[in-house]
Amino acid sequence: MQDGKPTVHVIGAGLSGLAAALAIAPATRNILVHEAARHAGGRCRSYYDATLKLTIDNGNHLVLSGNQAVQQHVRTIGAEDKLTAPDGAAFDFADLATGERWQVRPNAGPVPWWIFVPSRRVPGTRWYDYLGLASLMRAKGQATIGETMRCEGLLYDRLWHPLLVAALNTEPRASSAVLAGAVIRESLARGGAACRPLIAADGLGEAFIDPALTTLAARGVTVGFDRRLRRIDTADGRVTTLDFGDETITLSPGDQVILSVPAPVAALLLPGLRVPTAFRSIANAHFLIEPPAELPGMLGMINATAEWLFRFPGRLSVTVSDADRLLEMPREDLARLLWLEVAKVTGLPETLPPWQIIREKRATFAALPEQDALRPGAVTHLTNLFLAGDWTATGLPATIEGSLRSGAVAAKAALAA
Repeated sequence: MQDGKPTVHVIGAGLSGLAAALAIAPATRNILVHEAARHAGGRCRSYYDATLKLTIDNGNHLVLSGNQAVQQHVRTIGAEDKLTAPDGAAFDFADLATGERWQVRPNAGPVPWWIFVPSRRVPGTRWYDYLGLASLMRAKGQATIGETMRCEGLLYDRLWHPLLVAALNTEPRASSAVLAGAVIRESLARGGAACRPLIAADGLGEAFIDPALTTLAARGVTVGFDRRLRRIDTADGRVTTLDFGDETITLSPGDQVILSVPAPVAALLLPGLRVPTAFRSIANAHFLIEPPAELPGMLGMINATAEWLFRFPGRLSVTVSDADRLLEMPREDLARLLWLEVAKVTGLPETLPPWQIIREKRATFAALPEQDALRPGAVTHLTNLFLAGDWTATGLPATIEGSLRSGAVAAKAALAA
């Protein structure tokens, strides 16, 4: 750059990279975003699927009204209207084994009087059953959920397990109680006003990615695609060059790098960097069929392979978290298995409609205590290199909220330096 301003090179145009670029004012820095793929968004994106002949998301991501970084992000990019939410917090469930249906409805304020109202809580549970959740918010160190709270019984099976596995993408019993407690503190502990599910009805791209790219372009920020970083050269405790294969960029003394790539890629680029090493998969199925009008926007499925059913215009989609057990199942077999469950709770015909299966093998780091301990902070031993990503030490599991926070934290650290 010839304008005299230092340049920040953001490596990766996923959520954390976009958040980092948005958090840096172009008046103070030149900003270049380098993305290895031909599209932005990483694991949070939409694409046109030729099989279904419509745009779908590569995964279903649940965000809540209490997610402050999410709210800030959509305000910054002018996409508040792309996330829809019910007036109050309400979670619908269906038990495929018993045929029962119910709705959990936390009250808006932080004092949880809803647990005293049978119609607002899980059928068959008692108000004092819910008090066990407080132990998660007091958890410290390497404690697991299984060591911290009772992981059995009606309440666990019908509420805590589906919520925790969705948040952690790891079997809850072995997962970090500290991470689970962080999620609870920012959602249920703050009351129903912080628990309203926000649905990107028009797709993740419309809500999080495309408006971000438009905002960055309006600010004069360049986003380059098909630019895979192959090597980072260092000297005297700082990054000196970035090798993209067809181009090598030499950094000026004031230039900085925000590395926002998956953990395994970061470890390859920075030998010796400590990162999570265990990961969990997520499976999603999309079915091209008109949803029943009475179906809620999101339905928890108990005693089923599918965990959450989402309703979108012209299609239904299901998510299976912690889905390593399904990675080797033939795609059509998995589609049939999931569709039979969907048909059972919706009353739709059992004939398999047009479908698409998306399996993300390394969707998130495993939310185990020992893996959480491996997450690095934003600041590195290199004075001009900073880290972003949901696998860094955000204090949250690998979520959209954590990813966006990490980008803002990395940008703040870079500006401070």
